[in-house]
Amino acid sequence: MTTAPKKPASKEPAAKKKAAAKAPSAFAKPLEPSKELAAIVGNDPLPRTEVVSKVWDYIRKHKLQNPENKREIIADPKLAAVFGQPKATMFEMNKFLARHLK
Repeated sequence: MTTAPKKPASKEPAAKKKAAAKAPSAFAKPLEPSKELAAIVGNDPLPRTEVVSKVWDYIRKHKLQNPENKREIIADPKLAAVFGQPKATMFEMNKFLARHLK
């Protein structure tokens, strides 16, 4: 009876592996929202992923998705201040949010 050959151990030191695993990604870095965006997500610095999540919560809560085209967001006055236009697609949203994060 033969057994499968074992894989050789990684040549990378364990300390390097741990450091790489703990390094936060650019998405996890807390960013400061502008005053227009803070009206929707709050004043505290948040990671980009949390900002997007909170904006989607706001969109759903206020029923701002176009019922005929769910990819389109119809901005209320708060979102219009962030988007700079009355409508935006879900794909454009991140571009507009990036302008309001430092």
